[in-house]
Amino acid sequence: MSEVTKLAYGKINLGLDVLGKREDGYHLVRMIMQTVEVHDTVVVETNTTGEITMTCDNDTLPVDENNLCIRAAKLLKDEFNFDGGVNISLTKRIPIAAGMAGGSADAAAVLKAINQLFDLGLSKKDLMKRGLLLGADIPYCIMGGTALAEGIGEELTRLSPMPEAQVLIAKPPVDVSTGQIYKALDSRKSYEHPNIDALIHAIEYEDVFGIALKMGNVLGDVTMPMVPEIQKLIEIMEENGAIRAMMTGSGPTVFGIFDDADEMEACRKKLEELNLCENLYSTSTIV
Repeated sequence: MSEVTKLAYGKINLGLDVLGKREDGYHLVRMIMQTVEVHDTVVVETNTTGEITMTCDNDTLPVDENNLCIRAAKLLKDEFNFDGGVNISLTKRIPIAAGMAGGSADAAAVLKAINQLFDLGLSKKDLMKRGLLLGADIPYCIMGGTALAEGIGEELTRLSPMPEAQVLIAKPPVDVSTGQIYKALDSRKSYEHPNIDALIHAIEYEDVFGIALKMGNVLGDVTMPMVPEIQKLIEIMEENGAIRAMMTGSGPTVFGIFDDADEMEACRKKLEELNLCENLYSTSTIV
């Protein structure tokens, strides 16, 4: 085997709460993560030069050690010293800097591919442990599905799979700084916390309507005043068939939960006509 292709799936946050901040600056969170069908494609092939190289169809992304894919490959190369190197080819679909863990998903795919290519024998748990050295979202991206994330995002508990739902994903043509959003949250004396436990119960009961109505993101009240496009997208989705729409992560991406694929497609077309989005995807949840 000289080449492996992996699909790197994006995620949405059905729930995101911030419980505090550690002395090292990391925030303590309680989040419900859910994989969606939108994915990047990562192809990893062996080479005889021993080098780690990368190409990407999106020229705004670095392809050096500033990219998590390169760092993931280097991590395993340094540890196992396997013969040869790897060439990584990345095709991007997950919106960039959008709160969907695209970079982490790509790095997770590289770890999986190299483990397979060089027969390293690492279990999923082994890969998650190494992924954590690179980023708090990578262990979840290796695991996938429906999960509760605690600590700084690295303490994962698999939940009952969310029933399949139609999801419309829309990213406005603006980027936000995650660091800036958390700093703004820290400056507030108090903020409203979403009910993560109620959301978990709705997932256990396989109630898509209940899940949608109990979703919550503590960062929304911070990001939305900075990016008014977020509220506009939420309103349009909810006026056009979404059970509920919400920002994922620290934004600015918005997702809407639909129970009718035709309504979702009509909403997608409306947003397309209004030209409000840099990225727009009709997709679904996956286990």
